[in-house]
Amino acid sequence: MQDSKTASPRSEIIGGLTTFLTMSYIVVVNPAILSTSGTGMSFSGVMTATVMLCFVLTALMGLYANLPFAVAPGMGINAFFTYSIILGRGIPWPTALGMVFWSGFLFLLVSVTPLREKIARAIPASIRIASAGGIGLFLSFIGLQNAHMIEGDPTTLVRLGHLDHRAGLGILGLLVISILARKKSPFAFLGGILTVTLGATLLGKIQMPDALFSKPDFESVFLKLDLMGSLKPALMPAIVSILFTDLFDSISTLIGVSHATGIVDEKGEPKNLRQGLIVDALATMLAGPFGTSAGTAYIESSAGIEAGARTGRASVVTALCFLPCLFVAPAVGLVPTYATAPVLLMVGAMMFRSVLGLKLEEPEALIPAFLTLILIPLTFSITQGILWGLVSHVVLHALAGKAKRLNPMLIALGILSGALLFLEAQSTLK
Repeated sequence: MQDSKTASPRSEIIGGLTTFLTMSYIVVVNPAILSTSGTGMSFSGVMTATVMLCFVLTALMGLYANLPFAVAPGMGINAFFTYSIILGRGIPWPTALGMVFWSGFLFLLVSVTPLREKIARAIPASIRIASAGGIGLFLSFIGLQNAHMIEGDPTTLVRLGHLDHRAGLGILGLLVISILARKKSPFAFLGGILTVTLGATLLGKIQMPDALFSKPDFESVFLKLDLMGSLKPALMPAIVSILFTDLFDSISTLIGVSHATGIVDEKGEPKNLRQGLIVDALATMLAGPFGTSAGTAYIESSAGIEAGARTGRASVVTALCFLPCLFVAPAVGLVPTYATAPVLLMVGAMMFRSVLGLKLEEPEALIPAFLTLILIPLTFSITQGILWGLVSHVVLHALAGKAKRLNPMLIALGILSGALLFLEAQSTLK
């Protein structure tokens, strides 16, 4: 792995391309979720909004924060936006977009002050390391699902999947990546993705779209948010929910991926953290006017980082890759989801190595770290792992008579995490 001083232009380009290919699915998946029957949102409009958010904010992450992270509408929060806010509560989509804007506005206010950075730095090292390992398991779990090597089961929750062409091509792609990585080839991840895509094409498993080009839609949802209607007092809890979900998602992603991939400074802290957090806040604020759910830094960026991305130049490359998707989204959709499975598995394994740095001699350190690591993949949420880790860290240290070791910000985070878990449990019961 190269550091930012020695990263070559070629490795940055390869890293940027790898990140794009690994997360290009969002161009199709996000509009498919937001335009679910009953929301009233246009697929073509949300697709344009998705591409614009990816392009503008990923470029800003590179040019302003100088970090190799890509930004896109967050998976998970887009489902919350669709199924909980619009369909669940019957809130019109323009109002829901206004709620996203205001949550991003509050997010930005926190981000431009030292408060959000203090929150990030107050998270214990054991929780940070465990979150990196948990993200590794999370990515691997997604990769195994994408390759259909595992599938859902009503009794055991998961089981071995039907090993068809997707699993076979995924294994082949993983072998290609492993061989190329062993030879330290910068094309390892790209080689795996292209191998699977080519194999699927030769097997006739990729259906060519009716047209390879499409016209961007700036009429359906762009600038259609309802700013004043979204300020009703009854909507404030939902706005706060979006704020804190995005807050913890972005903090945990930036910190977890930075530590797992070595994007840290001399003190072991994530590089340019404050700038990265500001860009992440803008990704939520601008998502509303663009016409999509909140944006955030993507954990798939770790694939590009492992492939050679070390600075913001790679993010600029990724951003430029998104721009043509305004016109060729059907062509981008030709890369099947399972083509990224071997990349996610390999990156997941690399990120899991971070757990070697855990020091778990004491139960009050062991249990929070374990909960963080295991709950991220089991709840399909980075945020849940971080929240349970923080709560248990504070409570167990207090019970062990070691509360004086905790700084006030960490105690406040523990209390806040507990409150958020309680509120979520109450909403689930309803």
